[in-house]
Amino acid sequence: MRSTTVAQMGRQVRTYGLAILLAVVLVWNPVWASSALADDNPDLLPDRPTSVIDLARILTDGQRSALEAELEDFAATSGWKLRVLTQYDRTPGLAVKDFWNLDERSLLLVADERGGNLLNFNVGDALFSLLPRTFWVELQTRFGNQYYVREHGRDGAVLDALHAVKGCLVIGGCQVVPGLPQEQWVLTLCTSILGGLIVGFAAFPRQAGRRIEWLWVLLLSPLWIILFGVFGVAPIITRTNDLLPLIRNGLGFGAAAVAAYLIAQATLGKERLQKGES
Repeated sequence: MRSTTVAQMGRQVRTYGLAILLAVVLVWNPVWASSALADDNPDLLPDRPTSVIDLARILTDGQRSALEAELEDFAATSGWKLRVLTQYDRTPGLAVKDFWNLDERSLLLVADERGGNLLNFNVGDALFSLLPRTFWVELQTRFGNQYYVREHGRDGAVLDALHAVKGCLVIGGCQVVPGLPQEQWVLTLCTSILGGLIVGFAAFPRQAGRRIEWLWVLLLSPLWIILFGVFGVAPIITRTNDLLPLIRNGLGFGAAAVAAYLIAQATLGKERLQKGES
């Protein structure tokens, strides 16, 4: 059972990494924000004002009504217009722009599984000053990937993505998507451990009478600082106030450094000292 869980986590980590690479390519392609609006079929538009058009039936009636009220209230209090379109084989396309009067302060979330990733965004220019392009890449890859949709449902993916955007707009913007998913934490833990291994192998004594080779630790500091600090610590402190993942990564870094130091000292270090004595 445990090996199955580890295997599933490994697949999630690989998928998360590949999704980030794919989204980085897509974010610079204007098609990613407008392909969902390529057609024009106004006959699919509702006959009453609404902030949610659920053609794919992703939301329940209760969820849709609650979301409509929530988005309308948010627009009235903040001035940001958030709209939701779900579709599958039918889409109103460009007609939604006039229906909702989308402008620079508007966000259109399009949920469509045909593209592989459930979520797409048509982002108004004013939003980029508060939520940069990298934010939308991470938002799409975190909540729209197949594993997240499978675990939380299509409705959960749509609602969680919208709430992440709302929360960031309320506080005046975000550089990254708040929250630390487990697969991303696993990546930070792996880089922390790798950084610790480098420190440990660098620190083992190469001459008699020395305990730590500080010069080697300093020479390799750009590498282990990037692995531990940039990839192991920074993603945590920028996304959550929870200290537990930070403590775990620190312990992983320290334990890996000690283990690498002892192994290197017992193997390479001993051989060097023996050669020096002979």
